[in-house]
Amino acid sequence: MQLQRSLPATRRLTFTIPILVIIMTIVAPAQTRSFLGRVVSVSDGDTVTVLDRAYQEHKIRLNGIDAPETSQDFGQVSRMHLARLLFGKDVLVITRKSERYERELAKIFVDQMDVNLAQVRAGLAWYYRAYESDVGESDRPALDRAEQEARAARRGLWQQRNPTPPWEYRAHKREENGNSMTSSPPGAMRIVGNRSSAIYHRSDCPDFDRVSEKNRIYFKTEKEAQLNGFRKARNCP
Repeated sequence: MQLQRSLPATRRLTFTIPILVIIMTIVAPAQTRSFLGRVVSVSDGDTVTVLDRAYQEHKIRLNGIDAPETSQDFGQVSRMHLARLLFGKDVLVITRKSERYERELAKIFVDQMDVNLAQVRAGLAWYYRAYESDVGESDRPALDRAEQEARAARRGLWQQRNPTPPWEYRAHKREENGNSMTSSPPGAMRIVGNRSSAIYHRSDCPDFDRVSEKNRIYFKTEKEAQLNGFRKARNCP
């Protein structure tokens, strides 16, 4: 169930954000923009809705992280943790760009806390390395370190021996809906081919989740992909 709060248009919003966090927006990269708002909805562990001071709603996808889907193990735990941090709170939003689902990719601060980082540190989200190019260079080491520390401490979802990353879970769901040639169990190494380029990506490759839906075709092994005329992406490890 999604947490939501409605605010009457006649009510004046006031926001109290620490000066230190506001100063951070001054030194943010030129391609970013920032605004103050209040979190009025928490959809899952990496998606919220923020109402700005002009009463405009912004659908925000926390940049650089990927939380378990709500139907996955720890998906609801991740959502509730984010809700405890943000729901009804005044926040600073620093956006980088919008993504394909018309959500704004952003970093969110409540008081002086980097919430994106807090979700990873709690073991309730992955550092989304496949899209690290969307993350500021200064933020990447912190996200990577936070995930490694959460793994080592077995926090949150890392209590599981081999948790399924949400990007693999989503791809498996697409397979179940008939969008693939073959199927494989979640958590296994998976191969997706791009019909238009005849290039394939393993699930550990940076661009695995970037292949458009209409061009996706799945294979059980790299050999199967190669026998069908596909070659491995150059940026695969």
